[in-house]
Amino acid sequence: MPASSRSQILEAVIDAVHASGYAGVLLTSARHHPARFALVAPDARELTLAVYAWTLTRGGRPQLVHEWRIQMTSVQSPLPINPQEVTVLVGYEPNLQMFAGFDLKRHSTFTTGSPSIQIDIRAVQQALQDGLAFTRKGNDEIAVGIRPDQFMGYSLNAATLHRSGKDAATFDLLSRASSLEIIPPQETQALSAERQRVLKTVSRLSRLANFRQAVLQAYGFRCAVTRAQLKLVDAAHILPVGAPGSVDDVRNGIALSPTYHRAFDNGLVFLDEDCRMCINAEKEAALGAARLNGGMDSFKARLGRIHLPADRRQWPNSNFIAKANRFRQIAT
Repeated sequence: MPASSRSQILEAVIDAVHASGYAGVLLTSARHHPARFALVAPDARELTLAVYAWTLTRGGRPQLVHEWRIQMTSVQSPLPINPQEVTVLVGYEPNLQMFAGFDLKRHSTFTTGSPSIQIDIRAVQQALQDGLAFTRKGNDEIAVGIRPDQFMGYSLNAATLHRSGKDAATFDLLSRASSLEIIPPQETQALSAERQRVLKTVSRLSRLANFRQAVLQAYGFRCAVTRAQLKLVDAAHILPVGAPGSVDDVRNGIALSPTYHRAFDNGLVFLDEDCRMCINAEKEAALGAARLNGGMDSFKARLGRIHLPADRRQWPNSNFIAKANRFRQIAT
């Protein structure tokens, strides 16, 4: 399989950044290693992401049919790493449109030439289902399959994931957590605080990523209000994360474009039990009093009965809607 061009790889990275819920722009030229991206997180935090990336291709040893690799060309050892940046080492598989993550600390220094780093392709394939999937190599190195919507979750935790996964027990727990298995608390009590944290992080990321996939697929990757697609649609919780009774269930989700998502989370609009998206008159009046209601007429013109999934079993649940409106103190 021919290698993807450098531009294609970087385009895949920025798509993965967006799929992870971040906004981002490439700061460097296509040839620069590492590629640097200026990112804005969903909570408005700003950060710089540095990415060493090559095409993931089939390995050169015929007896190892599942071995795939990256070849680190056009760089010299040691790889420059800025401690002020989030830096990752990844491969991109263009047919699957998936990534593999490698231990940057282990591979930042290498011998002369273009060293290769391997992963079992079955981990990348498993990540299509789980979001993240872990594989242990013969030298106890951990490699990670990464679905694009988990790219930032992986990047922000990469060093800890590779370090923690070297322990056999932790590796097993990480694999189970990424596949959404419920792990009894007694199985994690012996872990260090750091490993407990990373396990919780993987479990949370996997739940949220699979919630997002389920909701967006249910709504055909279209906003339930505007019907817009354009790869700009979010999966919003109806009853917010952190509210009593909130779950990562498609019936507690709705697909919304970013503007309506923010309006929904801020209580400017709400969903009633007939699945109509409505304006919150109290919030509308407050915006008018502050003279911040420009564009309100066109914003309201989209409201009304939302576009629902074809499968009625995936429609918003009335109990979640009622609890959400009480939680946001919206009188319906």
